[in-house]
Amino acid sequence: MARDRIPTSRVRRTATLGRLAAGQAVRQAGTRAANVARTREDAQLALERRHLEAAEQIVTVLGTMKGAAMKLGQVLSFLDVGLVPEEYREEFQAKLAALRDAAPKVSFKDMRAVIEEELDDDLSEIFASFEQEPIAAASIGQVYRATLHDGREVAVKVQYPGVASAVRADMQNLGLIMRVVKRLTPGLDVKAVTEEIRLRIDEELDYELEAQNQRSLARIFRGHPFIVVPDVVTRLSRERVLVSEYVNGTGFEELKHYPQPDRDRLGEIVFRFFMGCLYRHHQFSGDPHPGNFLLLEDGRVAFLDFGLFKRMAAADVENELAAQRATAEGDARGVHELLGRLGFLPQPERVDPEALMAYVRDAVGWYTADAEVQLTPEYATRVMIESSDPRSSHFREMRHQDMRPEHLFGRRMEMLTLAVLGQLRARANWHRIAREWMYGDPAVTELGRLEEEFYGRVAA
Repeated sequence: MARDRIPTSRVRRTATLGRLAAGQAVRQAGTRAANVARTREDAQLALERRHLEAAEQIVTVLGTMKGAAMKLGQVLSFLDVGLVPEEYREEFQAKLAALRDAAPKVSFKDMRAVIEEELDDDLSEIFASFEQEPIAAASIGQVYRATLHDGREVAVKVQYPGVASAVRADMQNLGLIMRVVKRLTPGLDVKAVTEEIRLRIDEELDYELEAQNQRSLARIFRGHPFIVVPDVVTRLSRERVLVSEYVNGTGFEELKHYPQPDRDRLGEIVFRFFMGCLYRHHQFSGDPHPGNFLLLEDGRVAFLDFGLFKRMAAADVENELAAQRATAEGDARGVHELLGRLGFLPQPERVDPEALMAYVRDAVGWYTADAEVQLTPEYATRVMIESSDPRSSHFREMRHQDMRPEHLFGRRMEMLTLAVLGQLRARANWHRIAREWMYGDPAVTELGRLEEEFYGRVAA
């Protein structure tokens, strides 16, 4: 149907975004004008309603665009940035979650054409069976369930036709897209997100590169006691089609309502996978949103989608660990010297070491302080505001800092991991877990001991 087509021209996509931006500006101006004559309570209620309407608009407009605009909507769908008060947060999250779970679909006829063109054969020759209804929709493609002629069940990820042109249009319109997002999320580090998208979006369009990333992690975690990375069917993976082992499990929306001990266990696994990959293996998935993992029946967790991926030099990883150790040990001058030497402080003499230490602790204290921490959406919001928002109590110190590009992707992953753990309301002494890669300490949790045994077997 026409409404399912992806608008690919810059003019059409600019017009769509322009209507969204203009609509939001007019509504916010109207709300401010009306608030002059309202009581404080009525004004607050009007503002809350406006934010909920904004969520619906984002779902409607960005959800039909795919590409970079859709990716921004996906980020917002699980990163709570304090847009609405607590009593409205669940409704707000539900509206934005639609960007993950109910993205508009392209017709199967069009998607089939992509598969057959990429694999150079008729669908029936490639697969023994193929379900025409997609099991998942992502920012640049859809996922289908199929069976190979040898009986293996597989997930077939197919890129939307025309999405490459759409993404290129999004890149030219990125400033407009970010103004839309900034209006609704004043705490978002727009500059960092903009550069991140520009650097990584081309890689995400190449499913052959994603297959390589997935194979790399599948090798690392083969036989792992609680982490699963599905195997790739290499002979059927191309630039716009990726075929991998099918896994079936429980999704995030249901997992959020599990008992506390189950959520704590899941949170530790998520933390170990994303943060552990960076600090143990110097490579990691940069997209830790809730649609990218499933709890399997046997208690293991399967991690999916490796389009956004980063490999870091060993020296850069060690610098991050050194900064974490100095923070954990309360070494303010050590943190100041290290960040200055690495270029995070263009003018180190203008930054007080103790003020810098307070800022760093607020940003990473959840895993550098030796204490049990209950993570919540409110906690994640507070960390984000203190880390990168003009409302931060450290804003004066922040003005004299700079994010090095080689570390930006890792910080984004860390923040989004925190957001996921906050939505799970997971509880742990995250520092004691992190000390395994920070200091090489022995594991102190049951999962840690299982992982310790696994890595011991791999190294033997």
